[in-house]
Amino acid sequence: MPSEFWRGRRVLITGHTGFKGAWLCLWLRGLGAKLTGYALAPASAPNLWDIVGAETRSVIADIRDPARLREAVLAADPQIVIHMAAQALVRESYRDPLGTYATNVIGTGALLQACRELVNLQCVLIVTSDKVYENHGAGRAFEEGDRLGGEDPYSNSKACAELLTAAFRASFFGDGPPIASVRAGNVIGGGDWSADRLIPDCVRAIESGSKVTLRNPEAIRPWQHVFEPLSGYLALAQALVQTPEGAPRAVNFGPDPASFCAVREVVDAFSARFAGKPGWQRDTAAQPPEAQALTLSSGLAERALGWRPCLSIAESLAWTADWYQAHAAREDMLRFSEAQIAKYRAVRGGGE
Repeated sequence: MPSEFWRGRRVLITGHTGFKGAWLCLWLRGLGAKLTGYALAPASAPNLWDIVGAETRSVIADIRDPARLREAVLAADPQIVIHMAAQALVRESYRDPLGTYATNVIGTGALLQACRELVNLQCVLIVTSDKVYENHGAGRAFEEGDRLGGEDPYSNSKACAELLTAAFRASFFGDGPPIASVRAGNVIGGGDWSADRLIPDCVRAIESGSKVTLRNPEAIRPWQHVFEPLSGYLALAQALVQTPEGAPRAVNFGPDPASFCAVREVVDAFSARFAGKPGWQRDTAAQPPEAQALTLSSGLAERALGWRPCLSIAESLAWTADWYQAHAAREDMLRFSEAQIAKYRAVRGGGE
């Protein structure tokens, strides 16, 4: 990911005020890209965007507003589009299924429709989820060619977004700029205060002095630091521009299999960084169904892009805890966050 590729390139990021989007903006800004973001206002206070986003051109609007979205896309005239705006929570999708489909499916379609008018577009990256696959609970790592599915509204909406992306690619972009989808799982890292996410729940429990309540403590998830899939997204976008014929159109970016572990194990390991607190307790209330095992194969990413995860689960949790401890100590979190990206780039071999 040499910075020369990104320097001066116009990049539009939807969902830039979210956890992953804010980190991606900070990373690309450091590489010299010219950024425009399109998203709703941050959903929590505090939030990472308020810490790192001051220098990015930001359009606060709804992805479900096709006229406003088209206006923003044409005004930005991006060369690269990275679509991250989403309703990203399983339980919220049970509460508001139609809103979830509207955001994740119709919103994706509205973006791709607007992209059809861009004359300088070089590639589009659609960020979906590891949950797009039809999951029978066998525990096998999913590969890109596996059948898409999803039994809950969130997972199914992301599978629908994949199908929509494939249809737009075949129907309207056959001779145009390449469009690809990327699939990753549960990410952790500093600056996440979202509802219904494990590490933010742990941080809130630490602050309140209570135990974190777990719905499915034995569920196996592919945990990875947020920098890992973001590095993959950047690598794929570069490949789509520079070598479009050989770049894949759907790619998993998962952690090393050694990082697959149960929810309770993550809480125990994170708690160890905070003198054993908060600890956890089981939620005995009735819960909507969730997959107990969900893992990805990243073999295609390694073969096609030379990408592989480089942080262990222990390192990912340590970097995450370091960020929240620095925030609690009122350090300069913009500088701290920039330093973590530089550290990761050095670990990966991308220099400072």
